[in-house]
Amino acid sequence: MALPQVIIIGRPNVGKSTLWNRLVGKRLALVDDQPGVTRDRRFGEAHLLGLDFIIVDTAGWEDENPSSLPGRMRQQTEAALVGADVALFVIDARAGLTPLDEEIGRYLRESSVPVVLIANKAEGKSGDHGVYESFSLGFGDPIPFSAEHGTGMADLFEELLPLLEPKQPDDEEFEPFDEDDEEALNAAPLKLAIVGRPNAGKSTLINAYLKEDRLLTGPEAGITRDSIAIDWEWTDPDSREKRAVRLIDTAGMRKKALVIDKLEKLAVADARHAVDFAEVVVLLLDATRGLEHQDLKIASMVLEEGRALIIAVNKWDVAGKDAAEDASTLFNGIKTALEDGLSQVKGVPVLTVSACTGKGLDTLIKVGFEIRAAWSKRVPTALLNRWFDEALEKNPPPAPGGKRIKLRYITQAKTRPPGFVIFGTRLDALPASYERYLVNSMRRDLGFDAVPVRLNLRSPKNPFKN
Repeated sequence: MALPQVIIIGRPNVGKSTLWNRLVGKRLALVDDQPGVTRDRRFGEAHLLGLDFIIVDTAGWEDENPSSLPGRMRQQTEAALVGADVALFVIDARAGLTPLDEEIGRYLRESSVPVVLIANKAEGKSGDHGVYESFSLGFGDPIPFSAEHGTGMADLFEELLPLLEPKQPDDEEFEPFDEDDEEALNAAPLKLAIVGRPNAGKSTLINAYLKEDRLLTGPEAGITRDSIAIDWEWTDPDSREKRAVRLIDTAGMRKKALVIDKLEKLAVADARHAVDFAEVVVLLLDATRGLEHQDLKIASMVLEEGRALIIAVNKWDVAGKDAAEDASTLFNGIKTALEDGLSQVKGVPVLTVSACTGKGLDTLIKVGFEIRAAWSKRVPTALLNRWFDEALEKNPPPAPGGKRIKLRYITQAKTRPPGFVIFGTRLDALPASYERYLVNSMRRDLGFDAVPVRLNLRSPKNPFKN
């Protein structure tokens, strides 16, 4: 039984995202004093005194032309109301009722969704007038609330209890996920983050997978601000097997020198945070603009975080309109530049996709599952030591100053990303070029391909060192 959904609705800057953060228990949604920070619907799991539900943050309700950006944001909010079990209608108690609040009230009265009225920012006496005024909206007693300070939570629980208690799922036992269990890994959702420069088509790509306008898109660069995670089920076109995927949309990342606006800084920080929680990261390039230095910086950041990386060249339908030779030259140029620019990892998958025509979308997901399997792989000890002996035999470690460096044995310390520890003596004198030789051999011979591999060297402590 799925968790019931509770949607937060209201005009801009009444504290909807602050309330969402309060109910989720983490500061995940971006919050700022200026209105219109939230643009896409954001889902989170809320736990309120034993009540479990999905809480949905929405863009501020604005009375604008449907073709404009605020108008398209309002359409996203209206879509979120469909299928919701409860609507939390938030007003600003300090500002009092506005004509826009009354318009939202009329819209909610026409829907069949139960409404709980929240008079936010009601701390102190400055909010009393707005609380009394909100009775005129016709939704019963408003809840004097402060999302910033957490007051009013008990009253909110009392209002939600009769509405959500019958829809609570039965208690289920969940076993902890074992990352070394191959069967459990295959059943777990693929956490796939889409990153890239602004206007590369990240939100459009996710909408193409979902076959709906779930995320706000448009010609304006930088529409996405919050990192939005969406659970989805992919059907393998070959085996018809259904597999769970968590798609994560992120804000576009521009050069650091160009990011001056405070909100954009917060959005980029949120995108980096999303990379930390992803398993596989897709760097989306714009085929009409080719590969730029900023793309290489983003790719390096992903690999430094230890995530598996895929390069996807979007808008290939536009690039493909030119002569086939030109498209081939562009693709080969991108591959060559990546090989030169990402020296720490060779053989990163480079795919061509089109969010508009659907070209390459299934291949992208399939490669995502394959590279996650390599990223999560644990090499059997016997195979690892056999490879280690052969690698040392083919290319023995150097002897700087005539003193031998002894590499005794290797063990895999972790997965996701794979990490290995080599034990030996005088390892502080081992050249970086020899470490690269071992890592590249490991990728080639043990099937890690383009996965970032961590290698640590440990020597026994010398009790007579000092």
